[in-house]
Amino acid sequence: MVPFHFIQTWYQIIQEQVKKKGDWFQNTSLEITLTLMATLQSDIISTVEFNHSGELLATGDKGGRVVIFQQEQENKIQSHSRGEYNVYSTFQSHEPEFDYLKSLEIEEKINKIRWLPQKNAAQFLLSTNDKTIKLWKISERDKRPEGYNLKEEDGRYRDPTTVTTLRVPVFRPMDLMVEASPRRIFANAHTYHINSISINSDYETYLSADDLRINLWHLEITDRSFNIVDIKPANMEELTEVITAAEFHPNSCNTFVYSSSKGTIRLCDMRASALCDRHSKLFEEPEDPSNRSFFSEIISSISDVKFSHSGRYMMTRDYLSVKIWDLNMENRPVETYQVHEYLRSKLCSLYENDCIFDKFECCWNGSDSVVMTGSYNNFFRMFDRNTKRDITLEASRENNKPRTVLKPRKVCASGKRKKDEISVDSLDFNKKILHTAWHPKENIIAVATTNNLYIFQDKVN
Repeated sequence: MVPFHFIQTWYQIIQEQVKKKGDWFQNTSLEITLTLMATLQSDIISTVEFNHSGELLATGDKGGRVVIFQQEQENKIQSHSRGEYNVYSTFQSHEPEFDYLKSLEIEEKINKIRWLPQKNAAQFLLSTNDKTIKLWKISERDKRPEGYNLKEEDGRYRDPTTVTTLRVPVFRPMDLMVEASPRRIFANAHTYHINSISINSDYETYLSADDLRINLWHLEITDRSFNIVDIKPANMEELTEVITAAEFHPNSCNTFVYSSSKGTIRLCDMRASALCDRHSKLFEEPEDPSNRSFFSEIISSISDVKFSHSGRYMMTRDYLSVKIWDLNMENRPVETYQVHEYLRSKLCSLYENDCIFDKFECCWNGSDSVVMTGSYNNFFRMFDRNTKRDITLEASRENNKPRTVLKPRKVCASGKRKKDEISVDSLDFNKKILHTAWHPKENIIAVATTNNLYIFQDKVN
């Protein structure tokens, strides 16, 4: 396992700059405290995603903002600096709304961001909150037109009778400006909260999933979608499971999977029928009777599912483990990695503080040889599939000096604690890494901890 060293922490710096622009001087200390708490809550990062080249990195937060970082162009060829990213664009993707028919507030939190493959000079991405999906165009402009006949340079229109000569407008260089504009808005198709969006390999369609339904959209059509999965029972009292994640196969445009709160993964083929209420394959591992407990059903719920880049395997994350499945073998996973097995004895307290319902994401590296996922105490775990080695690293502001090599961390579950080990009782469950992303071509990773974004790269001699 290649050692990683720290490059930079970005998001906190950006949010501090944003805060300086606001009015922080309130009449009472109580108002100051409430304003600070509200701002910090809106700054919490809720999703992280690299684009297909890895040159851009997008983050979404609970305040509905999308921040895009760009890899330093002059440093891409310098191995020791290739992991440096700077702010490229920031825009407000979603605003808080209110559903008057159901008397429900729709918060602006960005649940998922997905990039479309680049086809021209502009970049496109999908972002979604609980109800509405938006297609954004991110484009650059470094020239402006000048020399209009009927318009002054400041935008005011001229009297046509005063025009005595015709001019040919020309483009003049200007400072680079990055514009984000909404191209499509896909709304009013989900009764429940959207938890997943996934772009099809045909790059014309995508799916969106909520707790009970999955819809298929065309990127050019906003006023209708096709319902391809519906698990809502006629009587809601008979509801036994919900959809937790869904994703298209990276190569087969007709295949997708969705996971459930019961720990099952269903693979569906859209060629079989318009409504994929009958799955083609069901991936489920029988439960070990020795581990059966009151919390078994809760911790078996799958929080994330990701296909490998090759399309041969799929990775799922439940509360305690990461599992790798071969699409040709349904009865059990081919690999199982324990993320924080030492928490099994703490499930009761984790249930009481609601941490047991945390939804951790997982990701592959570019060659599908290493998988990564988050844990508590700002720890994140990496598992090498070839050597079967694993490592625990920490994203902390204490060791955020550039080029600092991250030291492996170990948790002591019981017995005598060794030097440099951390007792399981001293773990901070308020510090958690739910969202991670891996550069598609290089060993550069992005890790989100509350309102901080950390970027690491492998150590280069």
